[in-house]
Amino acid sequence: MLPVAPLMIEHRLIERLIRRLGVEVERIRARQEVDPVFIERAVDFIRTYADRCHHGKEEDILFRDLARKPLSPEHARIMRELTEEHVQARGMVRALMEATQRHAQGDRSALESIAELLAQLAAFYPVHIKKEDRGFFVPVMAYFTKEEQAAMFAEFWEFDRQLIHEKYKQVVEELLA
Repeated sequence: MLPVAPLMIEHRLIERLIRRLGVEVERIRARQEVDPVFIERAVDFIRTYADRCHHGKEEDILFRDLARKPLSPEHARIMRELTEEHVQARGMVRALMEATQRHAQGDRSALESIAELLAQLAAFYPVHIKKEDRGFFVPVMAYFTKEEQAAMFAEFWEFDRQLIHEKYKQVVEELLA
């Protein structure tokens, strides 16, 4: 199994939530109301699973190891684009949280901002995922030996194992602050 297989499997779960974001946009616009619990849970998923877990493995392991290889100009360009897209996604999520907070404080104009940001995330992720799945993950594995791929795969699993501890250590620290 290629070490990128877990990343591609993670994409399938991310896609499921992203499809639901589109449904939520329609619901918000039709009812002119926001479900703050849905937004909170969706943001937690995106921040923890899609960004910290998934993008974390890409940036902290795969891209780090690729940066040590003599990449083709095309692969180097795509890797830069993917990193920039991760930053874009973080910005959209941050803006979504800010709009949700404004809405919770009574700013009704934030409702359309929330819907628009959800729509942007729903449009962004499928394109981003397609770029990774079809044009990057599998071809860049040719830069690595079988041993390097096995080491990367093991590091992905260790990353996942540590993530749950990192997440809930942060939760406790926030609750005790």
